[in-house]
Amino acid sequence: MWIVQLALRRPYTFIVLAIFILIAGALSILRTPKDIFPDINIPVCAAIWNFTGMPAEEFSNRITSVYERILTTVVNDIEHIESTSYNGVGVVKIYLQPNASVPVAMAQLTAASQAVLKQLPPGETPPLILSFSASNVPVLRLGLSGKTFSEQQLNDLALNFLRVQLVTVPGAAVPYPYGGKQRVASIDLNAQALQARGLSPADVIAAVNAQNVILPSGTAKIGMEEFDIGLNSSPKASQELKW
Repeated sequence: MWIVQLALRRPYTFIVLAIFILIAGALSILRTPKDIFPDINIPVCAAIWNFTGMPAEEFSNRITSVYERILTTVVNDIEHIESTSYNGVGVVKIYLQPNASVPVAMAQLTAASQAVLKQLPPGETPPLILSFSASNVPVLRLGLSGKTFSEQQLNDLALNFLRVQLVTVPGAAVPYPYGGKQRVASIDLNAQALQARGLSPADVIAAVNAQNVILPSGTAKIGMEEFDIGLNSSPKASQELKW
């Protein structure tokens, strides 16, 4: 009971100490950071693959399964892997150990994504790789619609305009837009006409690719004026540039 005897002998000291504890407790309550989504130290990386027109089951067999197998070989500190396949889109989440290095994992994922492209269907592009933690949750889902816009126009607006503005938000991770259609050029072939001329669809594709090229040209200075020289693949044959 020595503390009681000490308090009786030094009452002012204990009164000041009690007031100090009261003030410190109030300041601690006001200054303590609060978050409805507490930070959980479980780093997660996500790779988002896109292949327009591929069914979900085909996407799972040909892309996500192949990618998961190579990740278990080249990426360190994996806790477990989750993947979800949709029509034309596949999301692979790589959960890391709490003490794992996220920059190292991101570098390994990028290298693995480039290496696995040779095993995937022709025309597949590298995935979009995002880094977040297990406590991150989607806070915004934006849908676009318009009676006067086509699906290709809506997809173009979401990818090239809205997404560019949203990524400037601090801490935001914005994936590619899902849904809609991408702008493509479709060519209808007449099989009988091709057969009559001894051609195949591969010959038509090679001819289109040979015409769809971007070549460097240059300029020609004549007198005090300099002209841009355009080639057949340029949208404009030439353009005058005055000094």
